[in-house]
Amino acid sequence: MSARVFKSFMRDFFAVKYDEGRDNPEATRLDGNGRYYPNCSSDVWLRSCEREIVDPIEGHLSGHIPIWLNGSLLRNGPGSWKVGDMTFGHLFDCSALLHRFAIRAGRVTYQNRFVDTQTLQKNRAAQRIVVTEFGTAAVPDPCHSIFDKFSAIFRPDSGTDNSMISIYPFGDQYYTLTETPFMHRINPCTLATEGRICITDFVGVINHTSHPHILPSGTVYNLGTSMTKSGPAYTVICFPNGQQMFEDAHIVATLPCRWKLHPGYMHTFGLTEHYFVIVEQPLSVSLTEYIKSQLSNQNLSACLKWYEDKPTLFHLLERGTGKLVQTYESEAFFYLHIINAYEEDNHVVVDICSYKNPEMINCMYLEAIANMQTNPNYATLFRGRPLRFVLPLGAGRDASSSSRRRLVKSMSLVGLNVGQASRMKHSASQYADISYMATNGKQEEDTNQKDSKRSRFDVEDGVNLVSLKDTQAEAYQGASGIFLRPEMLCDWGCETPRIYYERYMGKKYRYFYAISSDVDAHNPGTLIKVDVVSKTCKTWCEDNIYPSEPIFVPSPEPQSEDDGVILASMVVGGLNDRYVGLIVLCAKTMTELGRCDFHTNGPVPKCLHGWFAASTV
Repeated sequence: MSARVFKSFMRDFFAVKYDEGRDNPEATRLDGNGRYYPNCSSDVWLRSCEREIVDPIEGHLSGHIPIWLNGSLLRNGPGSWKVGDMTFGHLFDCSALLHRFAIRAGRVTYQNRFVDTQTLQKNRAAQRIVVTEFGTAAVPDPCHSIFDKFSAIFRPDSGTDNSMISIYPFGDQYYTLTETPFMHRINPCTLATEGRICITDFVGVINHTSHPHILPSGTVYNLGTSMTKSGPAYTVICFPNGQQMFEDAHIVATLPCRWKLHPGYMHTFGLTEHYFVIVEQPLSVSLTEYIKSQLSNQNLSACLKWYEDKPTLFHLLERGTGKLVQTYESEAFFYLHIINAYEEDNHVVVDICSYKNPEMINCMYLEAIANMQTNPNYATLFRGRPLRFVLPLGAGRDASSSSRRRLVKSMSLVGLNVGQASRMKHSASQYADISYMATNGKQEEDTNQKDSKRSRFDVEDGVNLVSLKDTQAEAYQGASGIFLRPEMLCDWGCETPRIYYERYMGKKYRYFYAISSDVDAHNPGTLIKVDVVSKTCKTWCEDNIYPSEPIFVPSPEPQSEDDGVILASMVVGGLNDRYVGLIVLCAKTMTELGRCDFHTNGPVPKCLHGWFAASTV
């Protein structure tokens, strides 16, 4: 009898005596292969592109793609984990890879190409990682003294220019972005990198968000951080539409950071008809730790500090004057993406994909992704929900200036623990996820714990200042300002949210589209359409299919907000890493209209963000 047969016999024999519920309560969450999330294939995030597809390839078309749909779906995201024999440590470090699905007359082609950044050039020349990234420290250069390292801190060109997050149009040109001040101009038809711009050269910011706002007029706004005489400040940058958008760029609003040496981490911001919306979460970039990390050759994530006992602040800045109108606060939460913001009946509504804390960033380290199937807490750490915050205008404004001064004073970092961990320290909490924060969320926690958690906000009375209909969001006058309580828009984890952007950005809207961020869902590759009015959802999914950010494209003469199609690139989990596809859904019903399948000459990684370039084929 072979050893394999003997082990099988012994396992079957003793199985009748083994009670999983009694002997191992966690076993009910495991499948037969010992995986906590058997429906989730984490390998889709671990792939590296080995060979670019410079020339477009034809795919296999099934179903029907509307004949009026013409243009290029441009995508950006992590392209390769590898440099020589070295491997990046975090998903955000991977070399930027562009994808293009060109759609014309019902036919589709695919191609991909790396963004030709200086970081990529340096790494490839050295065949090792020589530029420090978010989660990966560069190989030390013995030729650089500590004085060289110190002087490099003040040179923008000394950092990474790996623009692997998003793609946006500036006029008739397309640029890739990340959170450093570098942008790369790409050819939307060939994906060739045609130029590099450092925003610092034009407006003096040291970084900016990955998600600017494009107005119907073509003018672009983005949020950056600059250094002023009084310390770091958030600055709103305007790029007027024209032939010299960057040369004519100027700052239209400035807001001092609440902490002198700890500016907040910003990935997106909001824009309404009259206001810039800056949501300042208590995830800070420690300037002192940044200097230390540069001198001691640490990765950039070591500079991030999370203060769970400090509130998240909502700042409204008037677009016309750039002045701060009012600041609101809520319990601490983490976010990457604001879904939309708009004004209605003397309120500002802000919808955000929210998390209890920034642990989801730690979940994107290579080690964490590779080992997620053995981590029973992974899904909880990645748990997010879309929340709606409603900011009443004018309420408590008489005391806003003094309240703002008290608030800033109370937010002093004196006595806070600022450690030197290479990753953000996980903050223990009795709350499993963000849903406890919403007025219509899970309220299963002990009432005494809940009251204790909220008591620090010193709500002076129980009068809800929100008078909007059809919302359960609340706002109360507190000792230091107005305290916000959100409502939950749906009970799905939603990420990379998109709306009918061209018509409803900054305006009252009804629908947004997203991918599921629930790794323990029945199908983690679900595309979601959320009705923010009825608080209902429609979904599309298919076994082992993992779509990326869903982009809405309106019909030629749309009769409603959801009259159009949803475009999403997709990959499959498991061994078939050389497949990539384009799915086209009816936006009204979230049913499939058609798809195009491609079989490539090498692995195709999952992507992050993109843009539909109409008529660019």
